[in-house]
Formats: sequence, C-alpha cells, structure tokens
Amino acid sequence: MCTSHAHDQGEAAQAGAGRRGFLRATALLGAAATAGLTLPATAEAAAAEASAARWRPDPDSRRFTLAVMPDTQYLFDGPSIDRAPVEASLRYLLDQGGHENLVFLSHLGDLTQNGTKSEIAAISEAFALLDRRGVGYSVLAGNHDVKSSTTDQRGATPYLDAFGPRRFRGKPTFGGASPDGYNSFHLFRAAGREWMVLALDWRLSDQGYAWAADVLARHPRTPVVLTTHELVARDDSLSAYGQQLWDRLIADHDQIFLTLNGHYWPAGRATRRNAAGHDVHLHLTNYQNRYFGGAAMIRLYRFDLDRNVIDVETVSPWILGRAAEGLNELERQESELSGDADRFTVGIDFAARFAGFDPVPPRPPRPAARVLVPDTVAYWRFDGHGDGTAVGGTVRDLSGRGNDLTVVTVGGGALSWSSDHHPDQPGHGSLEFQGYKSPLKGAYLRTVDKAPLNSATFSNGYTIEAFYRLPADWDPAHHAWSGLVGRTGTGGAAGKTADDPDEPLATLSLSDDREPQWAMRPLNQQGIATNWGQETPLETWRHLAVVNDGRHTTLYVEGCRVVRNPKAAAVGIASVGLPWLLGGYEYGGRIDQILHGRLGDVRIVERALPVTSFLNHRPTPRGSS
Repeated sequence: MCTSHAHDQGEAAQAGAGRRGFLRATALLGAAATAGLTLPATAEAAAAEASAARWRPDPDSRRFTLAVMPDTQYLFDGPSIDRAPVEASLRYLLDQGGHENLVFLSHLGDLTQNGTKSEIAAISEAFALLDRRGVGYSVLAGNHDVKSSTTDQRGATPYLDAFGPRRFRGKPTFGGASPDGYNSFHLFRAAGREWMVLALDWRLSDQGYAWAADVLARHPRTPVVLTTHELVARDDSLSAYGQQLWDRLIADHDQIFLTLNGHYWPAGRATRRNAAGHDVHLHLTNYQNRYFGGAAMIRLYRFDLDRNVIDVETVSPWILGRAAEGLNELERQESELSGDADRFTVGIDFAARFAGFDPVPPRPPRPAARVLVPDTVAYWRFDGHGDGTAVGGTVRDLSGRGNDLTVVTVGGGALSWSSDHHPDQPGHGSLEFQGYKSPLKGAYLRTVDKAPLNSATFSNGYTIEAFYRLPADWDPAHHAWSGLVGRTGTGGAAGKTADDPDEPLATLSLSDDREPQWAMRPLNQQGIATNWGQETPLETWRHLAVVNDGRHTTLYVEGCRVVRNPKAAAVGIASVGLPWLLGGYEYGGRIDQILHGRLGDVRIVERALPVTSFLNHRPTPRGSS
C-alpha cells in the first residue's frame, strides 16, 4: 500500500525525536570552519589523531547513525567555491561520531555545479578530512558532476579521477565498484550484523543494473540502503527514471528497505510495496534551493533497533557554528529544519522486515532437564500434543516432586493443547483456556490433593514464572481478574482477616486493565501484599516472574523489573494445605473466574533466582553490548 507521509503512522513526524545531545561541540568547530580558517599543520595533525581515536563505531550497539549529505553544488560553482560549510558538517561528524555511533556517511550526488577539475578538487580536499580519519563514506555522481546525457559507461571524468575506486581501496567499509568505476557498494557492521550502502550513478546502464543485481545476489542476507541522485521527485511520486529504477532493481530485491536521493526539491517521502509485499521507504532530501545553497545540510538517520524506529533530523552545523558571531534572520530559520519532510520518525519492525531474506532462526526447545535448576519444586510444560485436542488425564510435574495437575471443568467448558508459545519458552506448546465470567464456564488445572506444593510456605524465598498470551477478543467485562497461577484457601481460613478475608492466599492474576498483579498473604503480615505490572498487549506473549528473596518481592515482566513493587517486608506465602491452580481464580473458597488466553511453561523454585536464570533468558553473545 502506498500512503502519503502525512498520514503514515509508521512515519509520523515527531518534533521531539531523540536528539542525543545533538549540538554538543558544534559551535567551536563550526565557527572555525565558517571563518574560512585553516588550522595549522601541527594542530591539524593533532586533531586528526584525536578524531581517529574517537571514530570507532560500536558494531554491536543497537543504536547507530547513518549521515546523509545531499546536493552541495552551489558551494562549488566556478569562481564561487566555499568549502567551509561542507568542512563544518564533516568536522561535526568527526567530533560527534562516538556520541552518535556514526557508522557511515553518504553523499547523494551533485557535489559540484559544473564537474570541472577545480570544483572537484575543492570538494575532494574537503572530503580528505574523512580520509585522514578513516571514516567510511560513499559518494556518487549527479547530473552536474558529469555530462547529464551519459550513463555510467561515459568513461573518464574529473569526478572519476577524484572519487573513483582508487580513493576507497583499503577502506574497511569499501566492498567494491563496478568496472566503469561509477557505482560502488560499502559494508559496515552495526547492531551485530552486516549492512550495505549501494551507491549508484546518476544513470545506470544495462551493465550497471546487472552489476547491482550481482552485488545483491552475492550478499543475500544483508539489508541495503540504496543511494542515488534521482528517484523520488516529490511526496509520493517517483520521477520517470526513478520508476525505472524501481521496476528494474528495487521492487524485486527485498533487501532494499530504504532509498535516499537528492536532485529535486523540496524534500519529500514516498512508500512503495515491493514484490515481496514489504514496504520500502524512499526519501528525497535536497536543500540547494535554501539559504547559502543549503549550507551543506546533513541529515542524520538514527537507527534504534530496540524501539524499531529510525529517528531523522536535518541540521546545518555550519550555521549553528556561527551562533557566537550572531546569526542573520535567514540563518536563524535555516539552522535546523523541523518540517514533516525534514524531522520525522520511520517505524520499522526490523526483524519482521528482514525476515524474508534473513530470517532469525527460532530458538529450539530446551529439554526439561536443562531448566530444572536446583530447588525447583514444580515445572509444568504443555508441548508435544496436537493443536486443538482436549486435555485429559494428568499433567505431570516434570520436577519429579509429585506436584501433578488434574483438569477441572465448569459449565461444560474445555481445555485444549496448542503449539503456540513464547519465542524464548523452553517448551514449544501451551494450553488454550476459554474462560467466561457469566455464566461461569471453562476449564482449569489444580494440583492433586497430596501434592507437596500445597503445604509449602517458602519462608526462604521463591520464584514463580509463567508465560501467557491474551487473545484479541479478551474483554474485561467477561475475563478480568482471572488467575494464571495461584494457591487456594482464603485469608480468613489462615487466620489472616485484614483486608478482604475471602481473597485467596496467593494469586497471579490479570486486572480489568490487563495488568498482572501478584496478590498474596505473607507469613509475617495480616494483610495482602501486592505487586503490579503494566498493561499486557493483546496477542503478544509475555513472561512473568515473581521473585522473593526471603524479605521482599519483586515482579518482572519480560525480565524487566516493574515500578510498583512493595517495599514492606514479605516473608513466605501463607498456606492451609489446599491445592494450587493454573488458569483459575477462587474467591471465598469457590472458583470465581477462569483464564481466557494461553498459558505456557510454569515453574516454581523455592529460592530467589537472578534474571539470568529465568526461563526466558537469552545468553548475551560474546562481544555484544
């Protein structure tokens, strides 16, 4: 589906998109460049050494930045050559590279106005700042850098002499170039994986298309940002050549998820769905029509794979660096751009988007023996059964402690097996509960009468874990306050009459707002102690862990501690020797509500476990941040 960026929720403009201290140190560096000053050789060498030491992108951080510089042609136009704005932007990137985790810079073509030797030489000298620091970057020819009527088979040009493959050989990010030298690809590591920038000439020949397709075929699992000079012409519209590029290359190569181009103005965005049915984000960025020929504006694409977003910001370090001198009216307007096409957020579920060409292998099931940590007193899992078949007989406690479960039906309800499971769950299966409040109907599980768990009080601490998933039709009017795991017996029966004496002694339940709540009566209190989690999203698996260290209880959601954990001491769990329930909740000694949703592995350990021992824990790969 093709949608306008003004209505695309995945690319909603966010004026407050994460800035990460954007302006830090810009003024000093920008001011020096703006004034047309050349640093003394010794100072330049010292700055080079310092910057080289700082430019070390973190290849494992899930936050990184790709910088983009569009058309700079009016800064390099015959006798009107001014390197200062470009150098200010490059110096900013060098200075802030570590803070931004800058991984790469892409220029989008039209480096110069006429493509003459003197113009090319001037911008080539500016880019030498990056060469001396070993920074990875790409350039490509625009229609003003070469004869516009030619393709990438045009032969020698001043542009190729300065920015051809020889310039990039030996750089760690340089992957290679087409035989003609006008197309190149560049590889960098970020977020623990390889990424590619495919930099294509102003006009691809048949040979150029074949070369690009071959590069993609040789890197079949690498996500690609395609850069070229012309593609998007305005919002939601491709140029005639851009449409050709889409038809002949982009549409059939799912790896290409983002394209960046200049040439036209004003800035704009489009979204197209490729042959694989996935969205490709196509961005036009060009500011040559604005003050000072765009003032070497740079656009920062801040990738955040934990938030599944790219935060985009557009700024001129050269103008910002002049702040100490006092800015004129136009400079004050142009220092940072905040329009919908200049500052926005692109929402991308990276794992899902890349799954077609680089699927993440599912975590395999883990044998019960591997998760039976010392002091495990109960472990139930529900794999190895056909989807939709009814649960009958006994569900064994795999800990070997004899805490087996039996099925209890209410109102003719049923309980069935499912292969659905949390991606990090040891057992690849779950139980499908179909509880309903009024009239009460469903089925749940209870421990057998002589189960040792029934009388356990956990005075030295405990860890209770459960995986669960709520369906799309979960309705608080019919499904609220159903229990995931809990013990029966009322507070009144245990001689604890503070608060509501008809409440059960312990229950891990879901509120009418789908918040998990651990409510229980400790041995050292008359009243009920509660821990609260945040709202559970529908149709999403969640892992809960309730951990008591013998004094205090902490609730974790997906391994993350929640905010509402009581600070009062809570020792053990009161008991009157009655069964535990899975999927059921009792009030006043009677079943009152049955879970509507799926329940995966459940484990109870009679001590506090660290997060690294939870059932859903994924070991961090060596070298990851």
